[in-house]
Amino acid sequence: MRQKPTVLNREIVASSRLFRVEELQLRFTNGVERTYERLVGKGVGYGAVMIVALVDDEHVLLVEEYCAGTDDYQLSCPKGLIEPGEDVLDAANRELKEEAGFGARKLERLTELSLSPGYMSQVIQVVLARDLYPETLPGDEPEPMGVERFSLRELSSLAQHPQFSEGRALAALYLARDVLTQRGEFNPASRPWATCP
Repeated sequence: MRQKPTVLNREIVASSRLFRVEELQLRFTNGVERTYERLVGKGVGYGAVMIVALVDDEHVLLVEEYCAGTDDYQLSCPKGLIEPGEDVLDAANRELKEEAGFGARKLERLTELSLSPGYMSQVIQVVLARDLYPETLPGDEPEPMGVERFSLRELSSLAQHPQFSEGRALAALYLARDVLTQRGEFNPASRPWATCP
């Protein structure tokens, strides 16, 4: 494994309600010095969760919410911040209840993803949720979210959907589908005859 650069200086150069811009003065192992900037969330260290919620053996729940970054309504997996001291799986179940109106009896952490590791420090824990039951909790959303079902067999079509553009969500859905397929719990063939010779 390569040796990381030495951090010569670290300074917060801008701050908002949600984010801080951190400037890093780095020295690489070859002696080159460079200044980098990265976006750091407030409350860093708690992280976030993204939930792949299986309604049945094939369908997942996606939520539709307004996203200021794209100035449009977007479909994505339910997600949210992990509260201080909160367990990842507890946070996933809470966010699922707040955003989609369902809880899960079975929760499993699949992996950790980053959005843009060159510019952001935040990571998100991907959690597979199964054995869903209806339950809602009040959340911090300004309006109720839409909830839609999509088939894991149609991920290529979902990736082309004009309201689905979040790369982390697409990666999480493909990962969940692959994990379930490897375990023999999901057959990616979209038609019964597709498995016939």
